[in-house]
Amino acid sequence: MGLDRAAESVAAATPTSRWDPGAVRSDFPALQQEVRGAQLAYLDNAATTQKPQAVIEAVARYYREDNANVHRAVHLLSARATAAYEGARVKVAQFLNARSAAEIVFLRGTTEAINLVANGLGLQAGDEVVLTQMEHHANIVPWQLQQARSGAVLRVLPISPRGELKIEAIEGLLNARTRLLAVTHVSNVLGTVNPIGEIVDIAHDRGIPVLVDGAQAVPHLEVDVRALDCDFYCLSGHKLFGPTGIGVLYGKAERLNALPPYQGGGEMIRRVSFEGTKFADPPQRFEAGTPHIAGAVGLRAAIDYLQGLDRTAAAKHEQDILLYATERLRGVPGLRIIGESPDKIAVVSFVMEGVHAHDIGTVLDQKGVAVRAGHHCAMPLMDFYGVPATARASFAFYNTHEEVDRLVEGLHLAREMLA
Repeated sequence: MGLDRAAESVAAATPTSRWDPGAVRSDFPALQQEVRGAQLAYLDNAATTQKPQAVIEAVARYYREDNANVHRAVHLLSARATAAYEGARVKVAQFLNARSAAEIVFLRGTTEAINLVANGLGLQAGDEVVLTQMEHHANIVPWQLQQARSGAVLRVLPISPRGELKIEAIEGLLNARTRLLAVTHVSNVLGTVNPIGEIVDIAHDRGIPVLVDGAQAVPHLEVDVRALDCDFYCLSGHKLFGPTGIGVLYGKAERLNALPPYQGGGEMIRRVSFEGTKFADPPQRFEAGTPHIAGAVGLRAAIDYLQGLDRTAAAKHEQDILLYATERLRGVPGLRIIGESPDKIAVVSFVMEGVHAHDIGTVLDQKGVAVRAGHHCAMPLMDFYGVPATARASFAFYNTHEEVDRLVEGLHLAREMLA
């Protein structure tokens, strides 16, 4: 939903769908604390979201009552741990509308998911992979490593000054040598929501598979991988109000079946002898060793929590916050917003004339306002805009207009002190 269309949606919200962030803030223990003598205003959700008590308790309960390794053992604790772990896989499959739980691979996060595909694709000299100019390093560096090893070629889809992909340029980048198109669903810097369905259609018309980095999308958008028709979709639990160290690679069954193992060890085998090994089918083929069982349990709890909310009302609230923050920030002298697509989620990156982004972050921290400052693992994007870094305020459904006001007050203070 874009900035222009969001205003209409917010205004059209019925009384029963209006969102009260105060009603959910009590679910998040970290939001209750003071920082440097002020109530915490946590505006760094694109880096990681806070965790509801339900997630914290689910992880603690697993360790307290069900702690055992999964699969193969016959004792009760292992059976409960296995049921919880595989139940989480089913929950994720339903959340993404995958055809089967077998299309869900548990990994450490989006980064490892992309590395798995990059290592398994079997790139050779002359093969091409198409990326975009707004990618996170997690969707650039793995491909560069493969480029160095194989001699493959990386091609880059450019963006416009306001932070939108130049979709019309895709066709000129795709050819018979293109092995994959890898694209972010939502930019972690710009907030831009990319038209994944359209991009997938263009690629599939040429028989080219598409990998989508969905780390920034799933906290804000309802994602249906079958409707998108993408071949791979990656997400990180810690950005979805779940634990760190757990993530997901969704892959169409035929795509996962074509990939070799990413790592070797226990759990991912059928039979091992010194003469050779027969590997398990996906998803176990890609889950060598003891998995992050507690992380999967926590991720399931996070999804359960989200599904217990009115996500339509929450999304409208986030867009309302985005509109309000954008308007207030435009009133700060010398401030320039980076990325102004009309179709974006609640992320605002900005620079301020005469004040470095890190200094902005430091001044805001003294007032209890947490934002991110730096290149946001998107240095090529910083180069495009000609800035070394930006400050970034990123919002979730528990943020408030009052927190935006505190952000703006802190920016005025930073300008007075440092500009």
